[in-house]
Amino acid sequence: MRPTDIAISNYRSIRRLSIPIHPLSVFVGENGVGKSNLYKSLSLLRDAATGQITRTIADEGGLNSVCWSGIRKRGEDGRLRLSATFDGMRYSIELGFPSPLQAAFSGEPMIKAETIETTRGKRTVKLMERINSLISVRGESGAWNAHKDAVLPSETALAAFGKQCPEIDLIRNAMLGWRFYHDFRTDPASPIRKPCLAIATPSLSADGIDLAATLATLYVIREDANDLQDAIQDAFPGAELRAWEENGRCEFDLQLPDMPRPFRAHELSDGTLKYICLLAVFMGYRLPPFIALNEPETSLHPSLLAPLARLIAKASRRADIWIVTHSEQLMDALRSESSVPLRRVIKSKGATAIEGLTIGGEYRDDEADEDDEDDDS
Repeated sequence: MRPTDIAISNYRSIRRLSIPIHPLSVFVGENGVGKSNLYKSLSLLRDAATGQITRTIADEGGLNSVCWSGIRKRGEDGRLRLSATFDGMRYSIELGFPSPLQAAFSGEPMIKAETIETTRGKRTVKLMERINSLISVRGESGAWNAHKDAVLPSETALAAFGKQCPEIDLIRNAMLGWRFYHDFRTDPASPIRKPCLAIATPSLSADGIDLAATLATLYVIREDANDLQDAIQDAFPGAELRAWEENGRCEFDLQLPDMPRPFRAHELSDGTLKYICLLAVFMGYRLPPFIALNEPETSLHPSLLAPLARLIAKASRRADIWIVTHSEQLMDALRSESSVPLRRVIKSKGATAIEGLTIGGEYRDDEADEDDEDDDS
């Protein structure tokens, strides 16, 4: 199951946005417009599947820090709301402060509501509804089964109640497959620079700690790294990447054409090592269904942005990719490699907005394309 759209309300600089998800979604904007909040809100939504969403909010300073930072209209509750749609099924979650009667720590983020809905013909049917700690699940007969005090206010029904409802488990597993890459540590003590355990690894972890194993899986398990070598040649002409397993550990090195010997991971420059991480993200044995990256161009030499754009465009045929960037050069390179429109993030009346995005969650240029198709027919 791949997501078709997401909705965000009252998250940091985002007042209200409903955003369709395409095979490749690229958002570019200046510093301070809130483009990173698009990435962070998606990551927060995934934390509902792991059951860590309230802990993540607490780690970020609590609801006062992550909720809408602008002026609220009189009577607005200010709850943080996130949702995602998958093949006609929609998951939504609302978070707010504890009421005076609730047993909770002061300022603790509380899950107020969760729902799973599906569309049957023209009707929207609820399959699961959670209000505070009461969870109601619709059975096969259509009757509701209520479960009082089934979860704590800090727990998500999505993570804790999957066995009681197959739709919950279906959506949870879909969201657990999402991968988020914000940055990779490349300091001398970074685990990326060290050998890692030899475990077949289909996709790179968020921190890149299994980089060597991800690369070695292509060389040793798949026994086919031709596409990876082509990508290395595109970025570093004349270079050769090798990865292997020895004594239960995976390692890799890079032979550059003007150097007498290959360089191990601990010897590579920060930019080169980070680019190899991005190669592993987009060329792993099995790509996650949804990949989000925040400013992947950081620390890269400008000469690597065109090869990176080619990597991204090719990977978007295998997975949905969501990229937030402030690099106009990367945006131009992506525009030349893909016909997908690139989206500009702006501030409008103090809130993060996306040029061309309507309140209903459609892009105006998509509507124009549909009109053109109707005219042609």
